[in-house]
Amino acid sequence: MARRCELTGKDVMTGNNVSHANNKSRRRFLPNLCNVSLISDTLGETVKLRISAHALRTVEHRGGLDAFLAKAADSELSPRARILKREIRRRQAEAAA
Repeated sequence: MARRCELTGKDVMTGNNVSHANNKSRRRFLPNLCNVSLISDTLGETVKLRISAHALRTVEHRGGLDAFLAKAADSELSPRARILKREIRRRQAEAAA
């Protein structure tokens, strides 16, 4: 499983460990990923996702999973999140009609 947030696309970064003597060695900065279950109000079900802690705060700030996905760009979402977004949009269109 890739170390990548399914909602924001936050990924592993690389950099250097720098010692007191200014010796540099390569290292990896891993995202803080959490396995969470988020509730979709439109679909009426819970969805299990692997997202970063920062994304979890953003989802709550924007007012839930549905609002987050409506505002998010498709390019940064995982394929599974894109399917969810499409399904939510379809159900909202049905409810409006």
